[in-house]
Amino acid sequence: MEHTAEEFDLVAQQCISLFSKKTIDYGTAWRILRVSSLTDQIYIKAQRIRNIEQTGVKKVDEGIIPEFIGIVNYSAMALIQLEVGVAETMEDLMPSDQAISLFTKYLNQAKMLMMDKNHDYGEAWRKMRISSLTDIILMKLLRIKQIEDNKGETLVSEGLDANYYDIINYAVFALIRLLIEKEEEI
Repeated sequence: MEHTAEEFDLVAQQCISLFSKKTIDYGTAWRILRVSSLTDQIYIKAQRIRNIEQTGVKKVDEGIIPEFIGIVNYSAMALIQLEVGVAETMEDLMPSDQAISLFTKYLNQAKMLMMDKNHDYGEAWRKMRISSLTDIILMKLLRIKQIEDNKGETLVSEGLDANYYDIINYAVFALIRLLIEKEEEI
């Protein structure tokens, strides 16, 4: 499992790098997005991956790797929004370094959760199809949408944050498979 921790770190560094560069380009304008809007952004990316997996055709010259990175990044952004709330004005936007620090914090927390679950499940994800990881992400998104529609209330289920952490980890698993193991090319 030491190997998995290193692979997670490699993927996380790519995600943090892209997030940091976009923060330089756009600032933290995403802070105006409600959590439900971030959920929908993640859904769009996961649905595109599924469509490409099912049809084998993509008309936009961008593969699924950037989409999985986007899923990780939007999920971390949703976790930030859950913690600090939505910005209502330009003055509520946060400095880039604070956003990057929070983003990194959430990826590190996702890694710790992944390591605990990975221990219990014995790296079963390595034998899963990328398409199954995509489907699980979509299922988690539908769960999140239901929780959002229920105004955050659950009877026995985990909350929004637990589902976003799971989405990060499933997307990282897909990226490890696609980037590091290079077992499948789409």
